[in-house]
Amino acid sequence: MSPVGFVGVGNMGGRMTRRLIAAGHGVLAVDADQAKVAACGARPAAHLADLSAQCDVIMLSLPDSSVIEEVIRGEAGLLASAREGQILIDLSTADPKSTRQLHDDLEARGVQYLDAGISGGAAAADKGTLTLMVGGDPRSLEKAKPLLGAFSAHIHHMGPSGAGHVTKVLNNFLNGVTLAATAEVMVAGKKAGLDLAQLLEVINASSGVSYASLNRFPRIIAGDYLEGGLTGKLMAKDVRLYIDLAEGLGLPTLVGPGTLTAFEVSNALGYGDAISNRVVDAFGDLAGGVRVCEPPQ
Repeated sequence: MSPVGFVGVGNMGGRMTRRLIAAGHGVLAVDADQAKVAACGARPAAHLADLSAQCDVIMLSLPDSSVIEEVIRGEAGLLASAREGQILIDLSTADPKSTRQLHDDLEARGVQYLDAGISGGAAAADKGTLTLMVGGDPRSLEKAKPLLGAFSAHIHHMGPSGAGHVTKVLNNFLNGVTLAATAEVMVAGKKAGLDLAQLLEVINASSGVSYASLNRFPRIIAGDYLEGGLTGKLMAKDVRLYIDLAEGLGLPTLVGPGTLTAFEVSNALGYGDAISNRVVDAFGDLAGGVRVCEPPQ
């Protein structure tokens, strides 16, 4: 059996790679920081062409479409060394327009390109319980499912090329909206003198409940920001992708600009490279230095 190829073994890619290895799959990997390859237990490939020569299935976990396009279309990229029958699986959050163009270019070489958005964050990746939303050829997805099952518990085929990344963009936008809104409410509750644990109990038993209120803020108010997940810069990128998608669909978005502003301001205040949950501290800074928790010592 050929090894699984993996491009990008950082925060999420490294976790998925470790799950593949734990499931008994050999993994050959490339990363801009080759130290990360050793850290996740994969074998290093000399370059992308080496990866392509040895692997029938190659997975990508990269920051954005510009990086994905360079990895695939660059002078020494995967397109140049592609082999008929290969399957490329893009686990990134990317621009669906770029995804469809890459799909067409690769399909002309006999390569199937699946766009597989992931949800669940670092904790689900560690446990192997990610949710995947996949666009592209359903037969190729069936072939890849035994590998994808190493790190995912739910796999949904959403439609043709681009449908997976469209679904991911929609999901991440809702994630950003509820995170920013709950962060603002927590700061407001703190300034109003409320007990935040009790406030969350009420919200989580009421109509204001969300993933952020259920799973993030009970830990944040105790001082655990859940570092290691999606950064503020990447969250802002994802909200921009939603705004671009809405514009392309002819859909006015009134919520998008405000959500983007929340994360752009947070990033400008110095939280861009930290987990996006730190947007709550940005709201606190703007409110005069309010903290909804005391950070752990």
